[in-house]
Amino acid sequence: MLRSGLPLLNVRSCMSQDRLLQEALLAEFAWEPSVTAAHIGVTARNGIVTLSGHVENFLEKRAAEHAAARVKGVKAFVEKLEVQLHSSMVRTDEDIAQAAAMRLDWEVSVPRDAVKIKVENGWVTLSGQVEWHFQKDAAERVIHGLYGVVGVLNETTIKPRADATNIGNKIDLALHRSLFDPKTITVTAQGGKVTLTGSVETPADRYTAGATAWGAAGATEVENDLIIA
Repeated sequence: MLRSGLPLLNVRSCMSQDRLLQEALLAEFAWEPSVTAAHIGVTARNGIVTLSGHVENFLEKRAAEHAAARVKGVKAFVEKLEVQLHSSMVRTDEDIAQAAAMRLDWEVSVPRDAVKIKVENGWVTLSGQVEWHFQKDAAERVIHGLYGVVGVLNETTIKPRADATNIGNKIDLALHRSLFDPKTITVTAQGGKVTLTGSVETPADRYTAGATAWGAAGATEVENDLIIA
């Protein structure tokens, strides 16, 4: 009887943890002022969270993703949120392209004329080449809040550098200067391509580790294979 009862107890325990995680996510969405929690559905299964429903703009979609990543216990999430623009927010592709070009011109973090813009049905595609990953991020970030944008595809690349030697050791030292346990993250590098393996406690930690790796001079690609454990 004891043996037959153990699997049932484990199933009930998992269901309880999933329910608690779902409630925590809903509470986090309700806490986040830039997210309309009533429009978002949440399911959780063994730490894997699925977000469904709709948001009013692309900026709110990103805010919901960031809010989900902050919640303890989330190992990964599947994002099925749809951007449903209010009629007052709809813009033509030409208007979006013009506004995006103007925003990039005013963004000091993005080198002038380095990033190209294509707009199709509200989707903005960025291309071109920059020196640093933070410049690529900045180019995308300024597009998020534009009226009419339903999605952003960032295909901007990082220029290769000659000083990519010992990049793995430099990233390793940078990670270990912070709160990361040196025993849980392994850094390997081949040229400018960096790979992170091992484990961290939260999705936010995973993001921070990846951002730290991108901060290395010479990093042209970061493959973040860290798992949440």
